[in-house]
Amino acid sequence: MSDLGVAEIPVDEDERPLPPPEAPVKNALIDGPILPTLLWLAWPNVIALTAGTCVVIAETSYIGRLGVESLAAMALVFPAVILTMTMSGGAMGGGVASAIARAIGAGDIDRASTLASHALLIGLCFGLTFMLGMLIFGPKLLELLGGRGNVLAEAVAYTQIFFGGAVAPWLMNTMAGILRGTGNMKLPSLLMLSSAICQIVLGGTLGLGLGPIPQFGMRGVAAGSLIAYLVSIAVMSWYLFSGRARVIPKIRGLRIRMAMFVDILKVGALSCFSPLQSVLTISIFTYMLASFGTEILAGYGIGARLEFMLTSIAFAVGIASVPMVGMAIGAQRVARARRICWIAGLVAFTGVGTVATFIAIFPDIWVNLFTDDASVRAASRQYLSTAAPMYAFLGLATTCYFSSQGAAKVIGPVLAQTARLLFIATGGWWLSTHGATAQNFFTLAAASMVLLGLLSCVSVLLTRWEPKPRVPAARSAVL
Repeated sequence: MSDLGVAEIPVDEDERPLPPPEAPVKNALIDGPILPTLLWLAWPNVIALTAGTCVVIAETSYIGRLGVESLAAMALVFPAVILTMTMSGGAMGGGVASAIARAIGAGDIDRASTLASHALLIGLCFGLTFMLGMLIFGPKLLELLGGRGNVLAEAVAYTQIFFGGAVAPWLMNTMAGILRGTGNMKLPSLLMLSSAICQIVLGGTLGLGLGPIPQFGMRGVAAGSLIAYLVSIAVMSWYLFSGRARVIPKIRGLRIRMAMFVDILKVGALSCFSPLQSVLTISIFTYMLASFGTEILAGYGIGARLEFMLTSIAFAVGIASVPMVGMAIGAQRVARARRICWIAGLVAFTGVGTVATFIAIFPDIWVNLFTDDASVRAASRQYLSTAAPMYAFLGLATTCYFSSQGAAKVIGPVLAQTARLLFIATGGWWLSTHGATAQNFFTLAAASMVLLGLLSCVSVLLTRWEPKPRVPAARSAVL
């Protein structure tokens, strides 16, 4: 110390001052304020997911111009398409983002890069499985679902093209998961937005025909989607392998390690059961409501569209929480990870609940967009006034699911979805055998949302998020 009490700068043998030690690089996802960081990551996802909703509306519009049979064919194929996209994106994509975020949080960039390579292999394998499964068994499945005549032929035509290229959506969503795991939400969201625009333009052009381009019908609609996905894959591949991302997937000299697959699949594979159960729950409930007639079913469908749109907000917040929770877990900051989960849940619960409750009080704002039929309008109002305020619990459950992905502890929210499925199935059966009204079924749906939200919260509270000590790379199993 000098006479003034100021520390002297150490010098080397040549009497040159040594450079001061570098301060550790701050990571906003680990060290930044939670709410502003979460919202900053979430807003690109809101735009991208809204664009995805627009694609569904636009496709319904121009497929309708192909005729009623084409609309019916799309209704047959739609559950399989949605299942493919949710499994590859929210489920397995979440598993990929979680594994990479935890590795980055632990400061192990090399592991994160190796995980990215294994994630691409998983996406390729799942894409090929979906491709072969639907090309071989798809026509029979569509027939079992009620497809007949021209409707079945149109559905099979769409299936042959879309699922013939099923590797494309799986690779696209896997790459998006890799980028989100690094904390990069903007590029995947920007590409989802541009992909949505391409799907609308190309699907409409190839499906309906334009100028010298002939009308390819359902095959053209499917081809438009695949072309849009391939453009996104090309851009993300360039970004990842050019070194612009925080991780570069290792391809040259890659050693296949079982531990890497396990790290991704222990989250991603389990997560796949959630969208599967969700689709099954909706299918069972729709089947039960069908006995009350077309007007009740159509009224429920209008309410379900609002549910789909509003839960996109929760998805956007939930997806943003995955890298934040994952990096906090990797950095051994479990308390921060849990705070992120609860803050994300509060944001989704408040955001979804506020809009949904407003629509429940003033349902005609939403219903008038879809129908002028008095019976359908009455059914829609009835459903929205009963179930819409409970959409807040769906938002809460969604963020708990994604935050649990980030912590690699997803089994609790998946079991909560199982409980909702059993609740709808057993409750619906009981109501069906006791002369229940449509209002009773709407109340059942609302109660199931509350059940799902509360059980998802309980699963987070009761699950230990402390990470297990990782086996050193040298000891991990090598195939």
